[in-house]
Parts: sequence; structure tokens; C-alpha cells
Amino acid sequence: MKYTLVILLLSLSVASLAQSNLPLFLEGDWKVENKAIYEHWDPLNDHTLKGFSYKKQDRQILVSEYLDITQTGDGIYYTASVLHQNQGKSISFRLTGTDSSFVFENAAHDFPKKIVYQKLSDTEVLVQVSDGQTKGFSYKMIRQHVPNAKDSTVSNPNFDPVLAEKLGGDDYGMKSYILVILKTGTNQTTDQDFIGNSFRGHMDNIHRLVTEGKLVVAGPLGKNERTYRGIFILQNIGSLEAARELLQTDPAISSGLLDVELYNWYGSAALPQYLDFSDKIWKVKP
Repeated sequence: MKYTLVILLLSLSVASLAQSNLPLFLEGDWKVENKAIYEHWDPLNDHTLKGFSYKKQDRQILVSEYLDITQTGDGIYYTASVLHQNQGKSISFRLTGTDSSFVFENAAHDFPKKIVYQKLSDTEVLVQVSDGQTKGFSYKMIRQHVPNAKDSTVSNPNFDPVLAEKLGGDDYGMKSYILVILKTGTNQTTDQDFIGNSFRGHMDNIHRLVTEGKLVVAGPLGKNERTYRGIFILQNIGSLEAARELLQTDPAISSGLLDVELYNWYGSAALPQYLDFSDKIWKVKP
């Protein structure tokens, strides 16, 4: 009976500690005092809170930052993913104190290094953002008595804002590319050494452009009456003129063995994701 009581007390202590280590008071909607900026938080389970910062415009919610507070095996972390910053990368801050406030810190980050959520009352929360010393700012959030906010700009339950930001996708998950059609050029030389060296350089240039993140797709076409030889899909180039200049680094193109037609093309921003897999399935390098 004595051991059973000890185990029960230990279990209750662990459960109480887990509950006290999550700022569950954040659940709901909050408005930054004197500013049209809001935060919304939802508890997903016993060890995770999900939130986002947003503004309201024309009856829509415009999300600026996605937030997460998660308890893991080695601690509790506050993670922020600010849209259009840090190249889509999330920044995490470890919980270091829960005496009177929830203190999250990341000494390696430039700014902020410290974020504090302090419950002032059931309707007020003080947020402090700083470098851990003298630089920083603070603001008060007031609980809003309105229905739970939802991101009305998102209709996809699988939407990953961090990935979308990283890949440069628009609201439809799409982005602009440049489609290049390679065709037989005007250079009709029969010098086999010259042709061989030019096309070896052509392949080397393809690999270089892939490594630089500028070439997404490359491949030959079957024989056809238009003398089309293959296609490229380029990304992050900017304009057709810039793409045409870039293609002159290909010796088969610059020598006239191949000619090109260029078109703006609109496709899925996820297209480059296949490259990681393509590098794992070839046996012989072309």
C-alpha cells in the first residue's frame, strides 16, 4: 500500500508539472493593445499549443507568423515561423523558466534571444521580446470575446506555410518558371571531336545549373519533325533575357549546335522537390 501511494503521488506530481509547463492560458484570441495585430492559440493535445499572428483586412485574416509551443523529451520549445523572413526557416526558443512568467530563450539567435509571456490576469498577457539585456520591446495583449479566429486564406488542411515560403509558392502553391525548348542549331559542322567536346560541356553545364538551383528539369525529346531535341525548366532567373544570357554558358548552345526557344511557364512550386530523389536512383551518370 505504501509503494502504491508513492507511485500515485509521483504520477500526480509529473502530471501537474506537465500541465504547469504549458501556457494554456493563451488559448483563444488576443489583440495587441492599441494595434490591429492579433494572436490566436489552440491546444492540440496535452503537450502542444499551436498559434498564429494575424491582421484583419477586408474581413479576411492575413497571417504573418505561425507559432508553436511543444513539449518534447528534452524540454519545451517555442517555435516561430515568420513569413517572408529567414528564408522560411523556423526559429526555436527553449523554455528556461516558469516562476511567474513563461521565459523562452535562444542565445544563438541574433534577435530576439528572449521571449516572455506573462499572465497578468484572465484577460491580459504581457509579452516581452528582447536580446536578454537592454535591447527589446514589450506589449500587452487583451483577450477578445469573439469566435475563434481561423485563417480564411487557407482552405487546404495539409497546408505547410514554412514549406510554401521556402519554395516561393503563391497562394495557389504555384510559381513562375522559364521553359526552354532545345532544337537543332544552325551549325552543321561534321567535326566529331568538336561535337563531342561541346556536348560533354553541355552535360557538365546542366549539372552545374542544377547545383546552383537554377535548372529544375532537363531531358531529351524523341525524334520529331520540328527538330526539337530536349527541354529545360529554369527557375529563379528573373526574365527571358537573363535566361537567354545564362544559356550561353552551354557550349552546345553558344556554338550553334543547339538553338533555343524560351517561354514563361507557370507551374507547381513543389517541382524542385523531386531533385533530392532523382540523385538517389541513377546508376550511370550521363
